[in-house]
Amino acid sequence: MALRERPSRGAEQTMSTLATVATIGFVLIAMLLSLRLKLQLEGDMLLSTIRAIVQLLAIGYVLEFVFSSNHPLFIICILLIMLVVAAQNSAKRGQGVPYVFLRVLFTISLVSALTIGMMLAFGMLQWKPQAVIPISGMIIGNCMIVSSLLLNQMRERSASMREEILVALSLGATSRQASERLTRDAIRAGMIPIIDAMKTVGLVQLPGMMTGLIIAGTSPIEAVRYQLLIMFSYTAASALTSIILGFLIYPTLFTRAHQYIGWK
Repeated sequence: MALRERPSRGAEQTMSTLATVATIGFVLIAMLLSLRLKLQLEGDMLLSTIRAIVQLLAIGYVLEFVFSSNHPLFIICILLIMLVVAAQNSAKRGQGVPYVFLRVLFTISLVSALTIGMMLAFGMLQWKPQAVIPISGMIIGNCMIVSSLLLNQMRERSASMREEILVALSLGATSRQASERLTRDAIRAGMIPIIDAMKTVGLVQLPGMMTGLIIAGTSPIEAVRYQLLIMFSYTAASALTSIILGFLIYPTLFTRAHQYIGWK
């Protein structure tokens, strides 16, 4: 099963410019509700909408060029940009952690390389920009979310479990032993979203990739196969990201002499 381009069923499957512009109406409804209820979110909604339009249009033209050129260097550049942006976004959740950006970047890069590499090695994915870039973007985005969740959890739990950790250290435990429950709980929390999503997929929602393939004219059964590939790769990527980043982050809570210092 190799991911490849699919022809659309016809012009009726395309979205007109007028229909695209009309989608802003959904945001206007949300802004009016925010204004009516005095939520003070309309400014953020407007800014987010403008940013989304500009960013998506820009990446659309960039991808149009990359797809037409089909040069490996351009594919690698796009992937590097994705990795750096994802790591920067997740690193914001770990303020105070030494070299948090590099730790997150290393984790996401390693997990994404392993996941995409396995897909390519087993023929699940073809080395084409139309396939590699979108799938890599989904994998990297998933790793980014998991990294953010794990950093949040480790920050919150390290504060709430401070006394437990100090008691364990006073009884002779090493930093790894003292923080074992903290790290394990944070890793579990980082994996919960994908596990819950797998439990309800197809019942509560039809995932984005599956929906896109069906709209593009792919058989629903074949669309399911591709979606399973993505969901299962998400699971592996989530587990690897949580575990690797968890074990890279917990030592920053201690000195080399196993003294608990926490994060400022």
